[in-house]
Amino acid sequence: MVDILDKLKNAYIVWHNIHIILPQINRYTLGNRIDKLFIVIIENSATAFFSPKEEKVPYISLAIRKMETLKILLLVLWETKSIDNEKYISITTPLDEVGKILGGWHNQTTKQNPMR
Repeated sequence: MVDILDKLKNAYIVWHNIHIILPQINRYTLGNRIDKLFIVIIENSATAFFSPKEEKVPYISLAIRKMETLKILLLVLWETKSIDNEKYISITTPLDEVGKILGGWHNQTTKQNPMR
């Protein structure tokens, strides 16, 4: 699962390069919100990674929910033409990968630790 933290870090670096060139009106509103969501996703993924097996599921679930919100906000940036196709693809492609990893991790962890 270290792979997910690496992919998140790399995706955040791509986002950072997009964030600094966003139009000012979006940089300080939607851009900052997306930035905060990225940090929450990284924090929850890292917390889940380093937590005991029985404590992982809530952190993974929260990371998944925040990831879906992040994707919607990125879509808004793209639909408002605040980012072009190339930038949108460069950030959403790694996020799709991370989403799949999170989903698989959630399913695996849930099967290993069924609710009592």
